[in-house]
Amino acid sequence: MHPQGYPTEAVPLQGANYGGLPGQPGVVQHTAVNITRGQQVITEPPKDYIIWSLFSFVYVNTFCFGLAALIHSIKARDRKVAGDVDGARRYGSTARNLNIAATIIAAIGFLIFIITFIVISVQTASHSSYSYNHQY
Repeated sequence: MHPQGYPTEAVPLQGANYGGLPGQPGVVQHTAVNITRGQQVITEPPKDYIIWSLFSFVYVNTFCFGLAALIHSIKARDRKVAGDVDGARRYGSTARNLNIAATIIAAIGFLIFIITFIVISVQTASHSSYSYNHQY
């Protein structure tokens, strides 16, 4: 078995002679078998969510979650380029969670703003019609 993330390469054993002429290597066949116990074989590269992070940073930077998500997205992309798949997945997952938090908080804030605007508009309209009808 080889640890996950390391390439499977055919490496001959050192110091062993497998027949043939003395002092010359013999014919050696190598077989690489990937064994995973209940683990998924992940073939797609990790996501860095850079576009969502840019959107969160520019438009919905609530409590600086957009900036933190952008930083983690850039780190995930750097880890992916460096070949550290596990590090890229961790940073990408953190960026996704920060983007979700920023989006939800911004959506709730936007809904509160709309509801408050409607309530104030309705109260102002009813107050102006009340004072117009009841002049002394």
